[in-house]
Formats: sequence, structure tokens, C-alpha cells
Amino acid sequence: MTDNRNALREIEELPDLGITLSDGCRLSARIWRPVDAGDDPVPVILEYLPYRKRDGTTARDALTHPYFARRGYACVRVDMRGNGDSQGLMADEYTKQELDDAVEVVHWLAAQDWCSGAVGMMGISWGGFNGLQVAALAPAPLKAIITLCSTVDRFADDIHYKGGCLLNENLGWGATMWSYSSRAPDPALVGEAWRDMWLNRLENEPFLPATWLRHQRRDAYWRHGSVCEDYSVIRAKVLAVGGWGDAYKNAVPQIVENIPGAKGIVGPWVHKYPHFAVPEPRIGFLQEALRWWDRWLKGIATGVEDDPDYRAYLMDGLRPAAWYADRPGRWVAEDEGATSHIPVRTQHLTDNGLSDTPGPLDRLVRSPHHCGMAAGEYCAIWLGPEMPGDQRCDDALSASFDSAPLEADTDILGAPVLHLRLRADKPQAQIAVRLNHVHPDGVSSRITYGVLNLTHRDSHASPQPLEPGKSYDIAVSLDHIAYRVPRGHRLRVAVSSAYWPLIWPSPDTAGLTLEEGRMDLPVRATSAGDEWHFPPPEAEAPWQTRPLRDQRHIRRIETDTVTGAVTLVIEDDFGKREDLDHGLIGGTVARERWTIHPGDPLSARGWCHWTDERARGDWRLRTETRCEMWSDASHFHLRATLEAYEGEVRVHHREVADSIPRDAN
Repeated sequence: MTDNRNALREIEELPDLGITLSDGCRLSARIWRPVDAGDDPVPVILEYLPYRKRDGTTARDALTHPYFARRGYACVRVDMRGNGDSQGLMADEYTKQELDDAVEVVHWLAAQDWCSGAVGMMGISWGGFNGLQVAALAPAPLKAIITLCSTVDRFADDIHYKGGCLLNENLGWGATMWSYSSRAPDPALVGEAWRDMWLNRLENEPFLPATWLRHQRRDAYWRHGSVCEDYSVIRAKVLAVGGWGDAYKNAVPQIVENIPGAKGIVGPWVHKYPHFAVPEPRIGFLQEALRWWDRWLKGIATGVEDDPDYRAYLMDGLRPAAWYADRPGRWVAEDEGATSHIPVRTQHLTDNGLSDTPGPLDRLVRSPHHCGMAAGEYCAIWLGPEMPGDQRCDDALSASFDSAPLEADTDILGAPVLHLRLRADKPQAQIAVRLNHVHPDGVSSRITYGVLNLTHRDSHASPQPLEPGKSYDIAVSLDHIAYRVPRGHRLRVAVSSAYWPLIWPSPDTAGLTLEEGRMDLPVRATSAGDEWHFPPPEAEAPWQTRPLRDQRHIRRIETDTVTGAVTLVIEDDFGKREDLDHGLIGGTVARERWTIHPGDPLSARGWCHWTDERARGDWRLRTETRCEMWSDASHFHLRATLEAYEGEVRVHHREVADSIPRDAN
């Protein structure tokens, strides 16, 4: 095969190449490829998503896919069944249908005369998930994948549950999909069929939070698609990428330590590709990815197999901020494995704080239910004020244990674990643990955190109630992190029995008595500077648009001084703009409210409302999607509405109401 690393090739773009599956469903693909690929076939890089290639992922596609195409690849961005400009209906995330379709697409692409027969998959979030899941099905043409911001365990580390606790992102992201999947295909691509396709989607679109909420323990539903069930079936070469500002911090080290030959990179970033992510520093991700593709799809010796197994950005400890433009720090490299070999430093929880030696501990934790308001977003993605704030307000509502001032800079690399012996006064309770960095003036920055539903203390598959008054030994694993705490500053372990609005509260206000405790901290030898150097970021020309309304992001906390209820208000106006290539106009506004009374867990309520507009000329569509959730002692209650307008005429209205028994949650 021709080695085109040094000669950029002329490329063409096909906005709508149809891939017809064996059941007759036509998927719409956007393709960037060398114009001479028919004479000199190239490998394919597939990205397979529900997020609409025409107007959803367009900005990042423009920066990314032409880059690889000019360097001898065909980049294929496919709208999944039931989304964007593809036919059919989508029933849920990561279904057997979704993965079977993907395998069929991989084989279809490999058989094209412009393809060399080698296929790779790349994706972030949903695309990172299904890239791993398709790799576990091992279609022969799939030689390599790059998975970003993904997970190996759908129950433990997605937007539904964490430590067996129900994440409020289960409703929040469900509301996002309620809006995304209700959007119409583009008539400019699909022709007159667009309206029937749209109305069919509207009529059949599932309200996914109700589906996810019916599985409150780690059952077969979650085991499906969780590649940790059997890593050995993955034959493709895996490069895993993540960010410390993202929700998906744990998959990269898990992949590195469980899939032979896998490599991992974790930077300071939120939920974005690293060549345009924030906070800085960005890296030359496209160059790094090209090395991966050239080695495993073209057989070119690029040396990627000799790279360190794990490269992580060790962040300097900073004062808390709702947003960071950059994070000072340095790149550290582990040649073999990720962090399991990092030595552990133990700090004991005592009545006098954190200590190098054990001591007496007798501390009651009974947090007000609004504890957690400084947590920030579960998954920072919208580039608004989403990061954890000053933790002192939550620390005051928790049992806090401080260390003495550190005698030297301390580099934490890995997943801290808090071991506790405790008893509860209710059969159901939850615990949240934050590892914080306390500055000399008392300001508190969250380093990392973990939560645990105490009925799940021994098993996420078979939760068991607590026996009030009985002592239990538990372990709470905190998320992986790479963070330097400066000399003279302190560590704080903050333990609370609530963490709203990140997790839904238990039905009763439980008290937890801590009897013994120790924090195992993975502490690496202090790095003197960068141990790895990435090239600066490169990218293709950005998406060309005409702005019609600027973005605006709001986060505020409101306290009703009459009722005492506390509400987090979120408003994300993503702006409105026109695509200068094909003229499609899109605008979206998302709103959320999360309310609770500090003394009443059954007062918890979540509410979401998305408005979406699509237009071109006289063609104007709008959808209004709303949903809310509340609970009593025995059930979760859901209500949702979907309204669709063509011009000013409402063409669809649907209401969903559901009540789902609480299952140890």
C-alpha cells in the first residue's frame, strides 16, 4: 500500500451516502475520503452516533475528519438508526440492534472498492461506548479503536448509577435525548419522506429515564454492553482517552490494565476531543490518533506500541472555580500498567482529624439533604460554569477530617479508597466521600469524590438492607485523579449522608456513626517536570456558520426563605446559527431545576425543559420537551410531555406518566 504520510491527498465529501442494512433500513453516512480512493483504496475510520451529523456533531466533525482523509483514510460519520437523517427507530442506548447494525456497517465498509479492508472505530461518549462494545463483538475487519470519555461498566460508570446510587443525570440526560431524538431529518437530504419519518419518530420515541429506572441493580440489562464482563474478547488495538474534568475518569486506567496492548491518555479536559478541549493544555490529538491508525490500519511502524502504557496530566492544585481556561501541571508517564502499582499512603480518620496513625473515632453524620450544592455538574460538557465550587459550604454539612500541613508536595495518581466501619439508624442510607485540598486561608477545592448506596455495600447485583445499629465494614472507591497538593496545604476527607443534586436521596433521613476509618491514597514520587511531550494541536478549518443568537449559560442557587426549599437553577442557551454550507438553522435552549428541602428527602424534585428549533426558508419546526421526577417512600414518579410544531401549528402532542417501585434506592 502507498505510504501517504508525507503527501496530503485531495479529498471529496459526500453528505449523504446511503448504507442499506439487511432489513432494508437505510442509514445516512457523511464521508470524507481521498478522491483517488477507488484507485488507491484506504482504511476506514467509522464514527457511529445518534447525535446528528447534519447539525449535531458538525463543529467537531469539521475539525477532525478531513484531517485523516487528507492523510489517506476514509472517515465515515454514520447517523444511527432512528436519528438524524437515517431511517428506522431507536428503542434505547447500546441495544443489540444498535450493535448488530454497527457490525453490519463495518462489514459493508470493508467490502467497498475504495476501502483497503481495514476498519477502525473512533468516538467520544456514546461513540466511545459503542466502539468498545463493537470491538467486543470482534468483526474481522475492525483492527483498532480509539475510545474517548467512555466506560467499561455501564452500571458503575455511566450517567445512570454511581456506587449503586441513582444519579440525577439519569433524568437530565434522558431529557437531553427526549429532545435530541425528537428532531426531524433534513428535507434537503431525505426529500419528501422527511415528514413521515419525523412523525413516526415522534409517535414512537421512548422516554428513556423510565427504562433505565426499571433497572436499579446491576442486572443483565447493564451487563449487556459492559466490556468488563470479558475483556479477553476484544481483539482490536485500543487507545483510550479521557479527561479529569469529565465524568468518565475511570475507564482509561481500567482499559490499560485489562486489555493487552492498550494505551491510555488522560488530560485536564472536560467532555471534549483533546485537540479543541478545555481547560488547556490541549494536545496534538489528531497527530497521536494518526500514529495509532497508521500502525494498526496500515501497518506502518510508528512506534505506538513502545509508548508508555499510561500518560496522565498531573494537575497543580488550584483554588476552586466554576470554570478553568487552563490548568497548570505536567505530563507523567507510566511505562507499564496504569496506577495499580502506585504505592499507597494511609491516613486514618480520628476524632482529631486525619492522622498517620490510628486513633479513636466516634462521629455522627446526618447531613441536611441539600448538601452537595457545590458539586458542579456530574459531566461537564456544555462549557458553562459547571466545575465544583468552593467546598466549604458542603464541608460544613459533613463530617470533615483534616490533615496536618503537608511537609512536601504530594502527587496523587490513582483512585483513593476510603475504608470505614460504621453503623446506621435506618435500613437504607447513602454516603458521599470527598477528598479535598484545603488552602492556607481555608478555601476548599475538591480533588475527587465517590458515593455508595449502603444497601449495595457488598453487591450491586443483590443489594441488602442495613440492620440498624449493626456495624459494617465498607469501602468507598473515589474516582481516579492526578493532582498535586502543595507543601504546607492540607488534605481533607469530607463524609456526608447526602449529595444533592448529584444523587437522588434515600427515602429516610439516616444517621451514620463512624467508628473506624482510613483513606488509602495512591501517592507517586513527585514529578520534577514533563515526562512526556505531545505535539501542539492541529485541526482542519472550523465549521462555517452565521451566528443568530449568542450562547449563554447560567447556574444559580435559590433558597425559598418561606418554605426553606433550596433549588439549583440551570439555564443553557446554546445559541442559534445558520450553516453557511446548506442553510440549515438550529437553535436550542435547555433548562433544569433541582429542588429539595434540607430536612425532607421526599421533597426532592427534578424538572427539565428543552426547546429546539430547526429552520430553512419557509420550513420551520420546533419541539418542546418537558419532564419531571419526584418520589415517595415506595415509588419514583415520572411525567413527560413532547410537543412538536410545524410553523405555528402543533402537529404532535404526547404525554407519558409512570410510577416505578424503589428497589433499594
